[in-house]
Amino acid sequence: MIGFGGRSVVVTGAGGGVGRALVEALHGCGARIIACDTEGAALDRPEIAEAHHFDLLDDAAVAAFAAKVTRDGPPAAVISNAGWTRAETLAAVTAEAFDREMNLNLRSAALLSQALIPSMRDQPGGGAFVFISSVNAIAHFGNPAYSAAKAGLLAWMRAIATEEGRNGIRANAVVPGSIRTGAWEHRIAEKPEIMEKVGRLYPLGRLVEPAEVARAAVFLASSAASGITGVSLNVDAGLLASNLPFLNEIA
Repeated sequence: MIGFGGRSVVVTGAGGGVGRALVEALHGCGARIIACDTEGAALDRPEIAEAHHFDLLDDAAVAAFAAKVTRDGPPAAVISNAGWTRAETLAAVTAEAFDREMNLNLRSAALLSQALIPSMRDQPGGGAFVFISSVNAIAHFGNPAYSAAKAGLLAWMRAIATEEGRNGIRANAVVPGSIRTGAWEHRIAEKPEIMEKVGRLYPLGRLVEPAEVARAAVFLASSAASGITGVSLNVDAGLLASNLPFLNEIA
């Protein structure tokens, strides 16, 4: 049984599709949820104990949040979920796009964790970081700058796991395949048939759902995973286990 016993868990990107699923899953496990997102994001849900609107690209805002949120004690876990991409091919990666996608998908999560680590050391029950990465960190499926950032996030996760384990801090990552969220809407608008075509690439025949990603992250954040650190857990409907189109061609 996964339970947080009222301990606090920080969730970034809490207003998005996976963020909402994380809030729901954490609430069901008895966590006190500290939700973060940009201005305008809907965080007025009854499951949320604290809502913080700030830009993860604003270093001063990140530092201020870390100082404020640890004033009454450290969080039990931090789930870094915020992320974004639009530059889908190398040709679309301008210098501006590269900087934005690297900063939002890697730098912001790294600096937030660095700001919170000191308060999370040696607390009863331990502390945990969970980073939402992507299959793009392992193999190329487009979005080059985003992919590089998500690969960097795995390296950062391993650094925390290695250096902070002695201080009772664990760090792990969830590696989702394509998730059926609103991020696909612009693609569906251009190619209504895309969901069916992409689904054929996955052994399970479909994209993963936000709740499936959330449940994996909540497990890794909880004491049920107390012996697990430095791990990247695929939640990808079998994508990285296979080359299904190749198999279908030769079978």
